Amino acid sequence: MTEVTTEVSQEPLPPRVPGDLPLPLRSLIEAGVHFGHQTKRWNPKMRPFIYGARNGIHIIDLDQTARMFKRAYEFIVETVGRGGHILCVGTKRQAQDIVIEEAQRSGMFFVTNRWLGGTLTNFRTIKGGLERLRGLERMRDDGTYEQIPKKEISQLEKERARLEKYIGGLKGMGSHPAAVFIIDPANETIAVSEARRIGVPIVAITDTNCDPDVIDYPIPGNDDAIRSIRLITSAIADACIHGTARRKDLGANRDREGGGGHGGGQGRPEPMVYQSRGRGS
Repeated sequence: MTEVTTEVSQEPLPPRVPGDLPLPLRSLIEAGVHFGHQTKRWNPKMRPFIYGARNGIHIIDLDQTARMFKRAYEFIVETVGRGGHILCVGTKRQAQDIVIEEAQRSGMFFVTNRWLGGTLTNFRTIKGGLERLRGLERMRDDGTYEQIPKKEISQLEKERARLEKYIGGLKGMGSHPAAVFIIDPANETIAVSEARRIGVPIVAITDTNCDPDVIDYPIPGNDDAIRSIRLITSAIADACIHGTARRKDLGANRDREGGGGHGGGQGRPEPMVYQSRGRGS
């Protein structure tokens, strides 16, 4: 399995013009975000986000998708800018590789295999598993394996591989995430339940079979097509990168302000203040 890294991409992202939509309608259409499930497989609570139906398939209203994604995007930027971290959850097969790639690019933590019950509500146990995983990795790297029998090495490697598979994406996460981004909340019911129980905000791609009432920042869209998942997940990763850059800018500005003279504030640069955009959908 690919080793987990949490290094944030250093490539600068192009600045967005205030008021622009992070995901334009053309991009949403080209990625097939508007295709929902069969009309017989729907949740009536998604009715406000459905434009109509064609050939037995619900069509999602992309005007609402674009506006609601903008709201979710700005929430992620603000949350990461304040020092929070995001947990990305996508265990369905077509989402796994995308989640790993975008999480590693942006510094998100992730879960791409089965969600272990208690990942959030019993985080102390998960932290114990992470410590065990780090210990096994140290034993592998520091030459300890050379001093123990091959049979024991095999058992330890199986244990390490199992821990890496299920919680490897959480390495470095020392506390609950500030928010959770979920692909297909109807498939990740335990993750949704745990996040709601401990009060962690949820951002999620909500297809026409999902319940938007349990999601804080629903993004109506196709949660099955690879292109749709990649488009939205990549944009969420961009939001994390923008938030990280904002946090660094604010920290550097505070350092400059604190390093000024003591002459009543004269000659100090004016602090750069970022105004958060409105969250209205």
